[in-house]
Amino acid sequence: MMRRLLATAFLLLTAASLPGKGEPQLTEQTRRSGGAIDPDQARLRFDAADLRVEVKPETVSLEATATLRFTARAPLDRLVIDLDRNLGPRTVAIDGVPLPASAFANPEGRLNITLPHRIAAGGTVTATIGYGGTPHIAVRAPWDDGMVWSKTPDGRPWIASTTEGSGCDLLWPCLDFPTGEPEVVTLHITVPKGLKAPSNGVLLGVDTLADGRTTWHWRVKHPNTYAIALNVAPYEVISGSYKSRYGNSIPLYYWYLPGEEAKAKALFAEFAPTLDFYEANVGPYPWGDEKVGVVETPHLGMEHQTINAYGNGYRKAPEGFDWLFQHEFGHEWFGNQLTAADWDDYWLHEGYAEYMQPLYGRWREGEARYATMLDAQRNQILDLRPIVSGQPRTQDDVYQLERGGPGADIYYKGAWMLHTLRNLIGDRAFRDVTRLTVYGRLEPRPGNFRPRYGTTAEYERDVRRVTGKDFGWFFDVYLRQAALPELIETRQGDRLNLRWQVPGGHPFPMPVEVQVDGRIVRVAMAGGTGSLVVPRHAHFVSDPFSRILKRSRAVEDFQAWKDSEARKAQAK
Repeated sequence: MMRRLLATAFLLLTAASLPGKGEPQLTEQTRRSGGAIDPDQARLRFDAADLRVEVKPETVSLEATATLRFTARAPLDRLVIDLDRNLGPRTVAIDGVPLPASAFANPEGRLNITLPHRIAAGGTVTATIGYGGTPHIAVRAPWDDGMVWSKTPDGRPWIASTTEGSGCDLLWPCLDFPTGEPEVVTLHITVPKGLKAPSNGVLLGVDTLADGRTTWHWRVKHPNTYAIALNVAPYEVISGSYKSRYGNSIPLYYWYLPGEEAKAKALFAEFAPTLDFYEANVGPYPWGDEKVGVVETPHLGMEHQTINAYGNGYRKAPEGFDWLFQHEFGHEWFGNQLTAADWDDYWLHEGYAEYMQPLYGRWREGEARYATMLDAQRNQILDLRPIVSGQPRTQDDVYQLERGGPGADIYYKGAWMLHTLRNLIGDRAFRDVTRLTVYGRLEPRPGNFRPRYGTTAEYERDVRRVTGKDFGWFFDVYLRQAALPELIETRQGDRLNLRWQVPGGHPFPMPVEVQVDGRIVRVAMAGGTGSLVVPRHAHFVSDPFSRILKRSRAVEDFQAWKDSEARKAQAK
């Protein structure tokens, strides 16, 4: 009994000393992801990373070694690598030769390594970094980044990482900006006995150590910088294979918690039809030679390449599919295959992924479902900031309204802009623009494309290439200003006059459909104005199918009322 009491006391003492949510604290440098690229980091091409990580639930800590290989784009005297200072490093070696402690320093989360000799342009250098400790613990993942140390319903460890906001340096030494993707990452993840560690890419094998611990070996090609993920639990797995419409077979995997087999099978049944939708409407699944992978997590979700996090609790929805799974899966195309070159272009990830939801509803059930889902998105558009600034931005610069960012408008306004563009240029042209943006080519096939970076300017060029027309006026209004265009209607006898009112007086020649007693008339709106004959007693509706994102005073009044009600509730 005494031994049991002492053991219990030790566990309680240990638990009391363990860090809590939001700890250890991060420096401003580590919180920052993206923005202007450090000149020294711009000199590096990231060829490969080999990460050996042991996950220790009892001490909420990691023990790790990262071996990073770079090619010099220009002569190098030092390496500058992002790494949370809470993780060290403890040791650094260059090309296998250990460096003295005086040769490296990491005071603020940007590791500076003085090289023992200059690396010429075109030369390679390999850094081996030993690091570890307690990684930052998320307060509310995935909105707040870090590790989530949770428990399954029966009390076993359930662990996950999420690093989108503050970046990859929360977990491993990396280049923390969107274009800092390594060509290949190999992971060796060691976990306690009875636990599994599904991760990115292809499983190379699992080793069982003498004490029952297991090491899981994975390899992933060209991962998004924040896509590398740790997932640890006593998972069970459902697997299968999908015969693509492009002729290749794609492995499918879902790792889920024990006791949820029926729910897990229902979610797994969504994989194939969702994959078919994306391949039909966008193009080939980019990672068909690796896998479609999904893992159940103790946070809501994240687009971790080939191992998307799912934590939606198997909720049912009237549209008949799981929005969280479908959204994160869409990022395999918009985020992982196509990566925004700068966070300023982040609408390319989220606007497209959000728009794929009503498009999938339309694919499944038709126009009524599409309209219903679009309407729900429309009511969440705030129009407080322009979607793009034209300047390098950090992730926080985009997401935080108080820092001048568009916030959630990159999702909802981005989706509605794409809806408007599709109706303006037509389905075929929209598909071609999307394929050019995602694959860099109009006829993608498995094996004939590579992951790529995209920008807003490139997207505009793709639209111009496909349509043969300059739509700068369209993107100027929807991306580079906050306020929406307003359609002004005036009657003069039997004539209805229409005029687009745009802040700043920008040209906006957006054609408008008008329904007059059930008959549809298309008004060209050259120069932003147009008119048509509407008999005095006829009923008319402008833009009856809501094909255009435009100002709605009703939506503004609704949002103001909701804000007022929320403030009243908080005051009680």
